[in-house]
Amino acid sequence: MTTIFHQLWYVATGGMRSWYEAKMFIEHASVVSSDALHLLVGTLGWLLVAFVLRKPITRWAPWLILLGLIAFNEAVDLWIERWPDLAMQYGETAKDVFLTMVLPTALMFAARLRPSLFRAPAPRRKRAR
Repeated sequence: MTTIFHQLWYVATGGMRSWYEAKMFIEHASVVSSDALHLLVGTLGWLLVAFVLRKPITRWAPWLILLGLIAFNEAVDLWIERWPDLAMQYGETAKDVFLTMVLPTALMFAARLRPSLFRAPAPRRKRAR
């Protein structure tokens, strides 16, 4: 039984390492900073989740799924990376979560509270002479 758990542990760690290495490749091959990538990926990921689920961006489901994906991503970072100072690593994790969620959160609440901001203006009527 212990062997099965060791094998599962090995497979899980290998999968997480592969995910982490793919992320690092994208980050280092990108022309934008890591922080900017968090903003872009968070917003585009949120819109993609909403599109796939066929839910408006005003619903909680796309936002919560994005939050879950971010939690998984940051858990992988904490699992794979080992910083000498855990406080710095946790601070970086908190910053990454904030940067990834800030635009989807702001846009979701703006769309919920002021939907008129996201509509095209009504066409102007011509005045009768």
